[in-house]
Amino acid sequence: MSALRLSFVVIISFLGAACGDGEADAEGIGAECVDDDACVAFADDLSCITAFDGGYCAQTDCVSDEDCPNDSACVTHDDARNYCFRTCESKPDCNANRAPDVEASCVGSITFVDPERDGKACEPSSSGI
Repeated sequence: MSALRLSFVVIISFLGAACGDGEADAEGIGAECVDDDACVAFADDLSCITAFDGGYCAQTDCVSDEDCPNDSACVTHDDARNYCFRTCESKPDCNANRAPDVEASCVGSITFVDPERDGKACEPSSSGI
C-alpha cells in the first residue's frame, strides 16, 4: 500500500471515530429505544431508560468506568442512579443511534463517578427523571 493511500485510510478512520463510530456506539450505549428488547439487540447487559425522551440504552448501576465500554463513562444522574453514558466531544458524537427529534446533547455538567475524570457525556432530554 502506498504511503499516500495509507495516510488517507488513517485520516478517514480518525474522522469516522470522531463522528460516532466508537465501541459505545457499536454496543448501543446511548441508542434510542422503547423497551429493553431494543437495547438487547445491541448487547445483553443494556436496559432502556424510558424516562429519557426517545429512551436511552445504557448499562445501569455501574460503579466505575471499568464497568462501561470504551467511549463511555460511569455517571451519576439526577435520579441518583449510575449509568454508562456515551462520552463525547461534540453533539454529533451522541447521536449515531438516535433520531433527530430525540437527539442527546453533549454536556459538561455531568457527575462522573470517577472524581478524577473530566470531559463531557451524552445526555438526552428527560421526560420524567
